[in-house]
Amino acid sequence: MNSRNLFAAAAFAALLASPVIAADNPATLSGGTIVTADAAKDLIAKGAQVIDVRSANEYAEGHIKGAKNVPYKEKSDKKAGFDASQDSFDLAKLPADKAAAMIFYCNGLECWKSYKASVTAVKAGYTKVNWLRGGLPEWKGKGYPTE
Repeated sequence: MNSRNLFAAAAFAALLASPVIAADNPATLSGGTIVTADAAKDLIAKGAQVIDVRSANEYAEGHIKGAKNVPYKEKSDKKAGFDASQDSFDLAKLPADKAAAMIFYCNGLECWKSYKASVTAVKAGYTKVNWLRGGLPEWKGKGYPTE
């Protein structure tokens, strides 16, 4: 094996051994609350509206029981300082009462849509924004109802 191939093999082995760099969504939500599936279940029992921000096709494949589909159409970068003007989210489909408790979710840690929808709702004046950061995977992992 020549030195270039040896270097390439070593670099590849190091890459495989290194921790995966994840593009997880943020761990904080200014103006809102990050909730677990357990907390979301309790909020739902108290009347919180569940908002599934995934595409209509994903929603049709299965969603949290009783969730309303309000797709967040994402074109902005997957970063905390995203440019919401590049995205599309129909705030008119959210409850008219800005003090109504809502829970936003999507496909878990690698999905940014529910984070972005939560930030957008907070900026629009909603005061009880809850973000199920672990999304549908966490919900299903607990065995909670879907439809």
